[in-house]
Amino acid sequence: MIQTIFSALAVYVSTSIDYLFILMIIFSQAHTKKDFYHIYWGQYLGTGILVVVSLFIAYVLNYIPQDWVIGLLGLIPIYLGIRLAIKGEEEEDEGEVIEKVSSGKSNRLFWSVALITIASGGDNLGIYIPYFTSLSISEIITVLVIFAISISVICYISYKLAKISFVADTLDKYKRIIVPVVFVGLGIFIMLENGTFEAFLNTFN
Repeated sequence: MIQTIFSALAVYVSTSIDYLFILMIIFSQAHTKKDFYHIYWGQYLGTGILVVVSLFIAYVLNYIPQDWVIGLLGLIPIYLGIRLAIKGEEEEDEGEVIEKVSSGKSNRLFWSVALITIASGGDNLGIYIPYFTSLSISEIITVLVIFAISISVICYISYKLAKISFVADTLDKYKRIIVPVVFVGLGIFIMLENGTFEAFLNTFN
């Protein structure tokens, strides 16, 4: 249980650091309490859609008879981690984010946050799908609870940090180190859990 909680936190945080910056930009444009809730629920909807899609694909993949084949999915987060470490990532221009959400209409704000979350969630799918394939039903339920709590926390932190520029600069400085390490570690964990390394070693012995 403890291992599942920590792994869920690691997965969510590593895939949501970008959301932290985007949400900070969006919260800086919010002026009412109603705006805050629309941003909050927009983030829930966007993340929820990514999770549902990942769970569906993971469910289908679980019908593959040999676990070590599923373990090969661990190569996806490893690849993403190495790519981020070498090249970094293309970040959406802050002006574009502000332009998308500065309409003055809370309803549009809700959908804008949800769509931005989904649009920037390609890497999330690459992490969530192999991660979910390595979990049991009870572990998935635990992970979903952790994710739900974490979404609320990241929204609150983003709201508070929106007014503290040096904190954002510090996170931006070190995320290129932290995120690749977590991604590569997760990929290795997935391959170990599914016996992929063992299967390859047995092949060459």
